[in-house]
Amino acid sequence: MRNITNDICYIGVNDHEIDLFEGLYDVPNGMAYNSYVIMDEKIAVLDTVDANFGDQWIENLEEALAGKTPDYLIVQHMEPDHSANIAKFMEKYPSASIVGNTKTFNMIKLFFNGIDLTGKTVEVKDGESLSLGSHELTFVFAPMVHWPEVMFTYDSTDKVLFSADAFGKFGALDADEDWACEARRYYFGIVGKYGVQVQNILKKASALDISIICPLHGPVLTENLDYYLDLYNTWSSYGIESQGVMIAYTSVYGNTKKAAGILRDKLLEKGCPKVVFCDLAREDMAEAVEDAFRYGKLVLATTTYNADIFPFMKHFISDLTERNYQNRTIGLIENGAWAPMAAKIMKGMFEKSKNINWLNTTVTVKAGVKDENISQIEAMAEELIK
Repeated sequence: MRNITNDICYIGVNDHEIDLFEGLYDVPNGMAYNSYVIMDEKIAVLDTVDANFGDQWIENLEEALAGKTPDYLIVQHMEPDHSANIAKFMEKYPSASIVGNTKTFNMIKLFFNGIDLTGKTVEVKDGESLSLGSHELTFVFAPMVHWPEVMFTYDSTDKVLFSADAFGKFGALDADEDWACEARRYYFGIVGKYGVQVQNILKKASALDISIICPLHGPVLTENLDYYLDLYNTWSSYGIESQGVMIAYTSVYGNTKKAAGILRDKLLEKGCPKVVFCDLAREDMAEAVEDAFRYGKLVLATTTYNADIFPFMKHFISDLTERNYQNRTIGLIENGAWAPMAAKIMKGMFEKSKNINWLNTTVTVKAGVKDENISQIEAMAEELIK
């Protein structure tokens, strides 16, 4: 337990047992499941934690309460890593009410078989407020950031925005790591599809006087809030965060990698500010997706494989397009000994993507890299530098 303000305490937990978050994302530094309590005439708890840490969370809550009884549990998000201990809370504090919206309560019934909410709920609407005494809480609905029931809670007294999964990151709170790297990977992996919805909630947030952001994952943000808000604005508007080129390749016998490597070297010789060179068969896929969204230019290099493209490249492109990849420049390098068709297939996978600028140069390698391929790669490098 630690104090965020005089009245607001952190009661979350660190998880160093987890290896894959949501069964998908590698988290070598664990995860934090954040929960908060506001001490006032009425006491409000904001969210619970993962099921594996229910007892520890209750201990943290009891320490913060110091013998008092909570009046409300505010449920901002129903993903089980935040909602798993609702029933445990209700059993421990039967006099408390559960605060949520219509979709919240529908989901509680789905997740908790036979749960009895009779007389235990306070249903709120977007923009409605709840007074705890000196603290006035306003609920700001954030549908599809990144579930339909999500809502933020704004405390106008201490100017705190409780932001659910927004502004969250991978990593436990005792991990010493850069915020932006793991927040970017988290955002594009989990929230990235919903840029329009994030833009909508950022517009709502811009009308609030915010001094502190309390997310459900990652550290409490207390300084340079414009930095975090600006990054979220760039990410959710599919803007370009950093100048540079990402080269993402798959290679069976090394020839496609060789072509991609020649392009990398030429870009560096020509003064490209950053070149990310990514072997999709070995790179963490979420890291690769993160870099593709970070930089403005992307080169995809792969082989024709079973009259299609190599599986890791297909996976990568699918991850990009399902997250609304757009506003980027893309170049293509293909390899095929007798019937190269990878470039056509890759380009077709982006047919629904918005504002894609395709390079004029496409490099076609037939088995091994030849002199004409070197010339093509030179031309591609010139286009990318422009």
